Amino acid sequence: MKSSQHETTEWSDSVTLTVSDNEPRPVLTVSPSWLSPGASVTLNCEVEHPSAGWSFYWYKAVPDLSEKSSSYELLPDGSGTAQDSYIIHGQTHTAGYVCRAGRGDPEYHTDHSQPKFVWSADVHSAASLTVSPDRVQHFTSDSVSLTCEGNFTEWRVRKFSEDGFLSHCDCQKLRGSSYKIHSLQEGVTVYWCESDSGEFSNGVKLTVQGFGRERSSFIVPFIIGLVSGIIVVLLLMCCYRKIKKPCCKSLTQSPSTNQSSASQQTSNQNEAQVYSSLLHGDLSVYESIRGSGNTGSADEYNNVTSGFQLEGLDKRSP
Repeated sequence: MKSSQHETTEWSDSVTLTVSDNEPRPVLTVSPSWLSPGASVTLNCEVEHPSAGWSFYWYKAVPDLSEKSSSYELLPDGSGTAQDSYIIHGQTHTAGYVCRAGRGDPEYHTDHSQPKFVWSADVHSAASLTVSPDRVQHFTSDSVSLTCEGNFTEWRVRKFSEDGFLSHCDCQKLRGSSYKIHSLQEGVTVYWCESDSGEFSNGVKLTVQGFGRERSSFIVPFIIGLVSGIIVVLLLMCCYRKIKKPCCKSLTQSPSTNQSSASQQTSNQNEAQVYSSLLHGDLSVYESIRGSGNTGSADEYNNVTSGFQLEGLDKRSP
């Protein structure tokens, strides 16, 4: 604009500037997450909406119990590397790591990533964690005790769930460095202790199912009651069918006695059928046989009797 003549020039070409209120935050991954002592650990740092020109910074997480947080200690040669990966050789114990990225001149830095942990089951570290009861499978209704051991004055217990959520343990503090968990979280959760001097204990993985002993303890009485009920019903049916004979006696008879009883029962059924076939007004002659000593078996006696009965039916008089 010329101030003397109040004239303006034409408009310049426009430039669009897009501003986001969400600052890019790096995401850290570690591999492996469960460590064999002495193995190498690879850290990878990825920035959201990746682009060229980023430098990466690598830190070790150091517990700060007074602030209930962690401070970050720069790893050797971990300042401003051009590569988005960092390898740690000879890792032996549980440790936590974070990363961040920067670019530009002056350099702009992102926030630190969420901490990621590499766990070791080695209990021969400066700090150790033990769990009681020590078993592979737990239930949500179970309670477990955690004990942190080492030459340290203060501890805190942290946990990491399989859904990626990192938090402090909702434990009840007991005497000394012992803690109790009254309600376990379903799924797989890793617990470890952190000391006031920045030491990590070994990690302990707990696998928890969604039902507890109250269900398993119900199954056994239910099965016992069901079987007992079936036995009682069978005994009652037995007594009903043989009401004229003691049930216990019939259950303890020898096989030969049972066979004789079966034959006698069959004979009685045949007699009942014969008598029921007579019509009103029929005249029949019947004879009976009296046994003379122990001659012949019960089967022979039944056959003779049945023969006279059938013969008697044929001897009808006008």
